This record gives sequence, structure tokens and C-alpha cells, in this order.
Amino acid sequence: MKLLAISFSLLFTTLSSAQRFDDVEIKTEQLSDHTYVLFGAGGNIGVSVGDDGVFIIDDQFAPLSEKILTAIKALSDKPLRYVVNTHYHGDHTGGNENMANAGATIVAHDNVKVRLKQPRRDGSENPIEAFPVITFNDKLNMTINGEDVAIFHVDNAHTDGDALLYFTQSNVLHTGDTYFNGRYPYIDLNSGGSVEGYIEAVKRGLMVIDDSTKIIPGHGTVSNKAEYERFLKLLETLRNRVNKAIAEGKSEGEIKADTSITKEWDALDYGSGFINSERIRLTFYKSLMGK
Repeated sequence: MKLLAISFSLLFTTLSSAQRFDDVEIKTEQLSDHTYVLFGAGGNIGVSVGDDGVFIIDDQFAPLSEKILTAIKALSDKPLRYVVNTHYHGDHTGGNENMANAGATIVAHDNVKVRLKQPRRDGSENPIEAFPVITFNDKLNMTINGEDVAIFHVDNAHTDGDALLYFTQSNVLHTGDTYFNGRYPYIDLNSGGSVEGYIEAVKRGLMVIDDSTKIIPGHGTVSNKAEYERFLKLLETLRNRVNKAIAEGKSEGEIKADTSITKEWDALDYGSGFINSERIRLTFYKSLMGK
């Protein structure tokens, strides 16, 4: 009876997880003659279509794969060739198995494969089909659909396996979760992320773009260089303010409660997303203190 109860519990959890995606609509926005972004639930998906096939960046959650593939088929009747994961989190890699079964080769940084091979929080394991087939350490260059795509790793930013992708002819940059547009970022300290690395990742992204670049953030609407620069200012300002508070001898609890540190962006509702203002102050404190 106990085993039966556990089985029903797992079934209910699985059904509940799938049902929460029933009303999700996959929306498409065109960025250039052959690049697009798909919005759904989870990380924004970059898409390149052309004679060589379909190349996508991230794939959100497994229950959305059918909807995502339908949205892609509306753009191209060519086969799905590649999926590049910007990092390992489930809202960016949850569809890996389904995309692999649909014909895609999964590509990611070395550390993404390492983390995907580790047990999930619930103790379950990812299937082998979800693992990257091609991995890289520092950078990788690919040519597809008539343009060169530069893929480069940024150290210890959102996680320890982040990649940015730049479509050189289309002038489109996909930042993964090293950029949250219009909200506080999630810096996953438990997965190798850090404040300093995150700041350096944004600086690295800014080095390859210009005023005409269209930027696909990990979360939020399509962005541009000016907004990206304002995001960098947010990060550097919070770092400086938290460092100043630490130098003044303020405790973790005092910094966590100090709304003056984040006041400008709280007023813009940056804390309405996954990371609220209290949590971002705590994250900066822990990272800068090396905790």
C-alpha cells in the first residue's frame, strides 16, 4: 500500500507539473530575416532558420516541447539540427530530451553536462538523451544558415557554465541568464555564480555589440545596448553600495533589510520577479563576503 501511495503521489506531481503549462502560449518575435525569439514559460528561446536547418538556443520545460516545436515548424519546414544550452537550469534545458528525440544535437559548456549528470533536487536523474553531445571549454564557433555564430563561456556569472551567443551577421546577442531585462537577476551562488563574474559577463557581452544589436535576455523582453548598459549600472551600483555597507560593519541582517541599497530599482518594480529586493541584497552580500 505504501508503494502504491508513493506511485499515486508521483503521478499526481507529474500531472500537476504538466497541467500548469496547459495555458502557456508560445509567442514569436522576428529579429532579422532568419532569427527569432520564442517566449513561453522559462528562458527565452533564440531561433535561427535557413537552408541548413533549425538552430535553437535553450528549450524551456519538457511539457512545452510540443508547443515549441509547433511554433518552430511555423517558421521553417527544415529539420531541427542543434540546441545550444546557455546553462543547466531546468527552465532552459528541460526540453533537451524531447529536442534530442526530434533530431537535435545538444551543445553546451563542459560544466552544463557535469551538472545535468548530477541528481535533480527530487533525487531523480536526467535521461542520457538530455545530456550535451558536444561540449566546449572556452569558446566555440559554428556556421549555420549563412552566418557565423560565436559561442563563448563567461566564468562564474549566473552559474559556472554560462554561454553567450552572438549571431555575427544578424547582429543578435543571446545572453542566457546573465541578463534579466527589467528585473533583478538570479545569481546562483550554489552553482558557481558570483556577483563579480556576473558583472564581467555583462561587460563581455557589451564588447561584441553595437547600438543596433538586438539582445535576447534570459528573461524579459528583447533589449538593446542602452538597456543592457543600464543593467550593468544596476549591478555595479548594488555591488558598491553593499561593499560600502560591509566596510561600515553592517551585518548580513542589516544589509538584507536596508531598502536604500535598492530603492531606485524597487521603485521600477524590479523586485516583482523571481528575485525580490530583499533577496538580491542578500545575494550580493553573500557573494561579496565569499559565503
